[in-house]
Amino acid sequence: MPLRCLLRKYQYQGGSQITSNRSVDRKCGTGRGRSYVAPERFSVPPTTVQHSRWANLPPELLLDIIRKIEVHEKWPARRDVVCCAAVCKSWRDTTKEIVRTPEQCGLLTFPMSLKQPGPRDSPLQCFIKRERGTSTYRLYLGLSPALAGEASKLLLTAKKIRRATKTEFVISLLANDFSQASDAYVGKLRSNFLGTKFVVYNSQSPSETPVEPDLHSYQKVYKKKVSPSVEVGNHKPATIKYELNVLRTRGPRRMQCTMHAIPFASIQEGGTAPTPSTFGNSVDEQYHPCTVMQEKYQEISTADPSKISESTLGTRVPLILKNKSPRWHEQLQCWCLNFKGRVTVASVKNFQLVAAVDVSQNIPSAEQEKVILQFGKIGKDIFTMDYRYPLSAFQAFAICLSSFDTKPACE
Repeated sequence: MPLRCLLRKYQYQGGSQITSNRSVDRKCGTGRGRSYVAPERFSVPPTTVQHSRWANLPPELLLDIIRKIEVHEKWPARRDVVCCAAVCKSWRDTTKEIVRTPEQCGLLTFPMSLKQPGPRDSPLQCFIKRERGTSTYRLYLGLSPALAGEASKLLLTAKKIRRATKTEFVISLLANDFSQASDAYVGKLRSNFLGTKFVVYNSQSPSETPVEPDLHSYQKVYKKKVSPSVEVGNHKPATIKYELNVLRTRGPRRMQCTMHAIPFASIQEGGTAPTPSTFGNSVDEQYHPCTVMQEKYQEISTADPSKISESTLGTRVPLILKNKSPRWHEQLQCWCLNFKGRVTVASVKNFQLVAAVDVSQNIPSAEQEKVILQFGKIGKDIFTMDYRYPLSAFQAFAICLSSFDTKPACE
């Protein structure tokens, strides 16, 4: 019997079954066009990347390869370094050992670098683009859009959300994902009704916080109805306050930033700032900077003030930043600051932050005048942001976002 007759006979016998299968596929949305190519189905699962030949390289050779790639690559061409960390677990561990923090090398490589302190010697230069229609603010790494062009790297994105009594800026790693349940969620900034006080919230997974089982507390949570407005997975690393200045009778804006997660001793000689090792601030709660600071505050309040040394007090007091006072320019008839060419347009939003230091704290004058964060306008909806140690990119971006919010009691 010819092959064509066999096919017709088969279709006639099983036609009803074939038709029903096709109709079910259409209803379920699994039907495919003629150009669809079904993926291959393996009876035996393929070997993982960890057991590939790349994972069997000698550690000495692997260390030498990644070290050469890391030395010869500068940002934003850090794609090769990131790709090396994505090959397998052994490559990832080796890359983490070689790649240094922004404080040491002045480069941003992994997402966790956005929450690590910046370099000490020279600031990291970034710029912010504001989109008025979508109330979105994007932080890029580079001098400016004109100079960086396509080489600029998107670091963080913030979405402004207005509410009845407050304003929130949700910060994310992605350009269009602002869900607080997403892995891209970094933190947020919240203001009060007058726009004079802002609180920075940092992301933290609730599962990463060690919880001791307590039957009494469990019964309380079970009986009490949980409110959806309760903040879960957030802690407060910084607070920003603006002084009341109705109709600008007191001159330019005056702001003060209390960095609860950064001790004052970080700017002293030999001091260090907390450096998270994983993104999302997944450090154990018992070693968390905010928790440690709160415990130390309790110790100070209960201890004898005469027995507390200056060095111990410096490690337990948070760092406070204040805006640098501008000077009045007689010819221009305006308040001026030296931004060293990084700011070209006058704006009430422009500011420079320095450490608030008392005379009794024995901080060198050069360290007192060092600008830790500066922010200013260079064009329509384009602003520059330069930050350095001990601030991180996330902390600096959150402080700059507070300048965008409307402040009825400060203007």
